[in-house]
Amino acid sequence: MGRTLFDKVWNKHVLHGNEGEPQLLYIDLHLIHEVTSPQAFEGLRIQNRSLRRPDLTFATLDHNVPTIDIFNIKDEIANKQIITLQKNAKDFGVHIFDMGSDEQGIVHMVGPETGLTQPGKTIVCGDSHTATHGAFGAIAFGIGTSEVEHVFATQTLWQTKPKNLKIDINGKLPTGVYAKDIILYLINQYGVDFGTGYALEFTGETIKSLSMEARMTICNMAIEAGAKYGMMQPDKTTFEYVKGRPYATNFDQSIDWWQTLYSDEDAYFDKVIELDVSNLEPQVTWGTNPEMGVNFSSPFPEIKDSNDERAYNYMGLKPGQKAEDIELGYVFLGSCTNARLSDLVEASHIVKGNKVHPNITAIVVPGSRTVKKEAEALGLDVIFKEAGFEWREPGCSMCLGMNPDQVPEGVHCASTSNRNFEGRQGKGARTHLVSPAMAAAAAINGKFVDVRKVVV
Repeated sequence: MGRTLFDKVWNKHVLHGNEGEPQLLYIDLHLIHEVTSPQAFEGLRIQNRSLRRPDLTFATLDHNVPTIDIFNIKDEIANKQIITLQKNAKDFGVHIFDMGSDEQGIVHMVGPETGLTQPGKTIVCGDSHTATHGAFGAIAFGIGTSEVEHVFATQTLWQTKPKNLKIDINGKLPTGVYAKDIILYLINQYGVDFGTGYALEFTGETIKSLSMEARMTICNMAIEAGAKYGMMQPDKTTFEYVKGRPYATNFDQSIDWWQTLYSDEDAYFDKVIELDVSNLEPQVTWGTNPEMGVNFSSPFPEIKDSNDERAYNYMGLKPGQKAEDIELGYVFLGSCTNARLSDLVEASHIVKGNKVHPNITAIVVPGSRTVKKEAEALGLDVIFKEAGFEWREPGCSMCLGMNPDQVPEGVHCASTSNRNFEGRQGKGARTHLVSPAMAAAAAINGKFVDVRKVVV
């Protein structure tokens, strides 16, 4: 029997253990940031241990970074975490994409942009959205602080191999519908736990037609479906993206192996989901987890349990309302899900020549300094600023309430991020997950509109 893409990469990295039991995996790349690494470094110091492979460990600052004045960090805890990572990187010989550096940005942006993220690698980070890197055909997953320390000390990690779930996606995406809508729809239809215990492989003609940036958006939110892993077969699109990037110096030596990274025709999947996106609509979440979403044209569902009731109460909404009825106050373009150059370009097409609605506070936060510079070279900053958006420095920003960028209590925010839990964007904040195009159109109109009628 043939093997899946996941099986091929997994088996190549097993150092010890039998299938069905915990197995010791070699880790090719360890990405770290300021929030989940301090205790792990301190553990090394307490045990008088060195960092096993500093050359395979890379750090960036993202979660706590202010996006207006990045060097003016007023929160004492945030400042301490940033200073601590800078010191730890120096003490243990770790390369850091430091504050204000050309490569600094959200960790899941920095990996791909620098060429650190490559097909066939095992990649870990103390961050749940590490599955983003699986878009390159890598096994990438988030780990806890104790696991971060284990990788620091040994460059290995004990893991139990998951089952395989194929999500076969076909059809041409309608105008105004995007990768973000695909993953939101899947989670809405199958729930926030349908991927639990599985490695997801996204396949099909739709996936093959997507850019790398769109593919990363889908894999980024595999964790929101309950899966640690989301993967896609590397192909010509992947190879062209990786080639020439600073850390992709092994390209010519690796390309032959990368081309073998696909699921064999007779590979066995424990479960298969099929989706035709030909008639897919823009998606909008109404509740407090990514499963609580609807097609733009559909009314919010009836209350079926106490979770729904609590969500409606928190969000200040009622069954039967529609997305266009939401009284928006904020719009956020950013996060490791949708703050790449193509996302900002798409949004700028809608924004250009228009003005942000008087009731809306709208901010744009490029996911990395690389994206920021590329966007400014294209004049996107001017387009957004002339429309009334705030143009910020790179960072995680309003995706989560760990920095100054927060949504006020009780205010509804159209957000291109990945989570809409209670308090995710600030105490009492009400988050609605959408594509960049939907967010941009909402900023101009002051409410959600059908972006299919806006994009031409």
